[in-house]
Amino acid sequence: MKMLQPIIIAGGTGSRLWPLSRELYPKQFLKLDSELTMLQSTVARLNDISDSTKPLIVCNEEHRFIAAEQLRQLNKLDKNIILEPFGRNTAPAIALAALYALSHGDDPLLLILSADHLIKDEIAFVSAINNAISLAEDNKLVTFGILAHYAETGYGYIQQGGAASDNGFFVKRFVEKPDFKTAEKYVSSGDYYWNSGMFLFKASRYIEELGKFSPKILMCCQDALSEINCDNDFIRINKDIFNSCPSDSIDYAVMEKTEDAVVVPMDAGWSDIGSWSSLWDISIKDDNFNVHKGDVLSYESSNNYVYAETGLVTTVGVNNTIVVQTKDAVLVADKDSVQDVKKIVEQLKILERNEYRIHREVYRPWGKYDAIDSGKRYQVKRITVNSGEKLSIQMHHHRAEHWIVVSGTANVYLGDKIQLLTENQSIYIPLGTIHALENPGKIPLELIEVQSGAYLGEDDIVRFDDRYGRS
Repeated sequence: MKMLQPIIIAGGTGSRLWPLSRELYPKQFLKLDSELTMLQSTVARLNDISDSTKPLIVCNEEHRFIAAEQLRQLNKLDKNIILEPFGRNTAPAIALAALYALSHGDDPLLLILSADHLIKDEIAFVSAINNAISLAEDNKLVTFGILAHYAETGYGYIQQGGAASDNGFFVKRFVEKPDFKTAEKYVSSGDYYWNSGMFLFKASRYIEELGKFSPKILMCCQDALSEINCDNDFIRINKDIFNSCPSDSIDYAVMEKTEDAVVVPMDAGWSDIGSWSSLWDISIKDDNFNVHKGDVLSYESSNNYVYAETGLVTTVGVNNTIVVQTKDAVLVADKDSVQDVKKIVEQLKILERNEYRIHREVYRPWGKYDAIDSGKRYQVKRITVNSGEKLSIQMHHHRAEHWIVVSGTANVYLGDKIQLLTENQSIYIPLGTIHALENPGKIPLELIEVQSGAYLGEDDIVRFDDRYGRS
């Protein structure tokens, strides 16, 4: 049997799960249903698949440090993150992974998974993959169809044709998201599956069919990969070439056109958690069918999903409602209208507000910061620097900074001097002074930063040296 190479596609913004999911910290990196993030759960469920190698992750360049840290926590980080400088949908992402796998002299079976799917029954998941292996080895392009137990308008559908083997069927057609009456007909017929977006095929077969039906995508990906730059655990491609790559899904680019598409049924408690209502569906509920996350109290309320990130959230006489509270935003929505949450995200973009893009708490390769407060000419942050990490050597044109150590130890580089600070000590960084911050200790460094000046934007950073490769 050929080696099985998992490919995890970790793109997308998850705008329908705003305000928890943001452009720079989307749902695949969130803990929504367990103590692991969606990406980590996807990686972990591969442990029971025999003859599989380490996963290749394909993600947006802006998410690289988040993805790397989450893989490191699972001990799965090993120069295995392919960076897309721009999102171009699934067909190019899979092409990059397939071409990279082929460049190492092998032709593995590629198991294509999304980083933001929930799988409740991992035994059934592995069984479906094993059922598909012989079909993939026989040059078929396998997609996994989820047994549809009810009418769902939020998913695409796959209609099965004749039997391709004891375990799979030829694909008769792919169908876009239907209206409710059509979805009911599909489910009652027994011939339709939900389109899972998971696939299994030889790397060479995908490249062959992509070249036949979408040659521009293949050519751009081949050219972009001709100039690979390996940077720490990241695999970088040619940005300028990839910029011209057409954007298309694997369904449109290949699967709907090939004559070798096969669907293998899967009944594994699958969900793509595409909305707050779908998260309510799969969560454990109390006697009033409420789902509470965080510090929540309810009275005479039912069928609600209430998420409290900080502080107490209460409901009185509320039914069929989504309430999500984060540090900088609150969402209140009717559970039947959650597909329109993305409309709020669109409004935020038009208004040029940051809440669609970033959280108040922002992750960096060295740790994180929480923007506690801001006003005219000042901003206050709580900064956490992980053990052994160091911020870039930098300066600011428009702001000065005060640092107060809350816990841990800090090496502060100020001009040509180095000063060691411990708990309750502080230092002043004048405007225009070259400086850096390092945690030489074994525990996280926590400090309060007070910025003051005429302009406090994150783009007022001139970096002279950075261990993480940021410009």
